[in-house]
Amino acid sequence: MLTQEELAAIKELQEICEKDGGFQLKLNFDMLENRAGQEKEDFFHYEDDKLVGFLGSYDFGNKVELCGMVHPDYRKRCIFTRLLEQGVEETKKRNINKILLNAPSTSQSAKKFLTAIPCSFFVAEYQMKWHNAELSEDPSVTLRLSTTSEDFDTEVLLEVLAFGFNEVEARMFNQQIRENDSEQNFIIEADGKTAGKIRVAEANGEAWIYGFAVFPELQGKGIGRKALTKVVKTEVQKGLSVFLEVEAKNAHALKLYESCGFRSYHSQDYYKYLI
Repeated sequence: MLTQEELAAIKELQEICEKDGGFQLKLNFDMLENRAGQEKEDFFHYEDDKLVGFLGSYDFGNKVELCGMVHPDYRKRCIFTRLLEQGVEETKKRNINKILLNAPSTSQSAKKFLTAIPCSFFVAEYQMKWHNAELSEDPSVTLRLSTTSEDFDTEVLLEVLAFGFNEVEARMFNQQIRENDSEQNFIIEADGKTAGKIRVAEANGEAWIYGFAVFPELQGKGIGRKALTKVVKTEVQKGLSVFLEVEAKNAHALKLYESCGFRSYHSQDYYKYLI
């Protein structure tokens, strides 16, 4: 578990790097704040008791994402290279062979670094924010908290069908999610029958939507739109800004989100590290 001092130092370094580079780093603070402490997932580099380099490792069941940064005044000293080596080595110990390196699409320093290591472009991801748009709720689609073992099995199945997990990975991933107090897990029901799932994380005046999936045979019926509308209206009523992420190649989801009032404001590139 990270200390409050470590979290504060990471956030301070992030602000410095983002201001210098004009981009946003995806450091998943909701995960940093809820580390279980069972694995070594965070790597630090200090100079004169000052944090100048950091790398975070984020486990998503069938893959690990690595994202980090180095203070602008301390670059070209191989600090990030050493941090990455540590992160990759620890990941290998867990028998995970899919490692994705996450970098802001507009970061020139990241692009330069990535050309010098064994990796290949994998996918781009958009961060989207909801802007005022008129949305109409439909009572035929409802949300309820996921609480039962049957709900858990539903979530596991949807991870397999929608996100490419195998069952073992999906069960491990969803168990980790249930241990994260910052997220709420919902089951989507249409006309009283289970139709999908969605997660919402609230922190620092923001609500982030994750793991949104509808069973394939029920897609194209407007269920996803109605469920998304319900979540957005609920979070906006709480006074929160609403965000989500979507892969650029997922044209159907991108079109749905845009039609519901979401607009892309930032993008991240993912590179597959060649082990």
